[in-house]
Amino acid sequence: MKVDRSSLICPSLLSCDLARLNEDATQMLEMGADWLHMDIMDGHFVPNLTFGPPVIASLRKAQPDAYIDCHLMVTDPAKWVEPMKKAGASGFTFHLESEMPEGGVPAMIKKVRDAGMRVGIVIKPETPVDALFQYVNEIDLALIMTVEPGFSGQEFMSDMMPRVKELRQKFPDLDIQVDGGLSPTTIDAAAEAGANAIVAASAIFGSKDRKGVIDALRAAVDKRKVRKTGS
Repeated sequence: MKVDRSSLICPSLLSCDLARLNEDATQMLEMGADWLHMDIMDGHFVPNLTFGPPVIASLRKAQPDAYIDCHLMVTDPAKWVEPMKKAGASGFTFHLESEMPEGGVPAMIKKVRDAGMRVGIVIKPETPVDALFQYVNEIDLALIMTVEPGFSGQEFMSDMMPRVKELRQKFPDLDIQVDGGLSPTTIDAAAEAGANAIVAASAIFGSKDRKGVIDALRAAVDKRKVRKTGS
């Protein structure tokens, strides 16, 4: 029985103990996480200010084999491509709502691709999902925000699930990521809608059983996919 898109569990290190960033990253990978999710915020596109290329470079040095999944919440993502490439980012996911270089979104996609990183596009809750459709065949991942971007610990927006479902129906081979408020109590809705890449922050790092949370998130995604392909 074949499972279609693989489950990808992506702990967001924004919620880890930042004084123990590498130790927490190592723990996540040892507990079975697939990707290390890094939220890059410039203090302009969103109010918060977080990681930048130097932190990514330090993490890459400490974790040479890890997939570092970078979500760019920045005003001008094109300016970040080369620094993030040099820092060692594996994936570069930019906001459709941000400023684009000359040539627009296709030029931005090409710039990331040419830098050797996987390309993702993310949309805020207010952006219609069909704004993504024309670009999906050129990208590796679509990220649907299930909170307003910028801060960890917000409540999961279940009304975003119809857009995940529509994306999955139209693009069955796409990695669809969800980010915001994901936990063992909300994962079923996301999995049923068709999300396979799950970003979780406080649900993992705030738990006394971090591995149990990772396992629960994966089990929900895999259960939905096995049931779908086996029906």
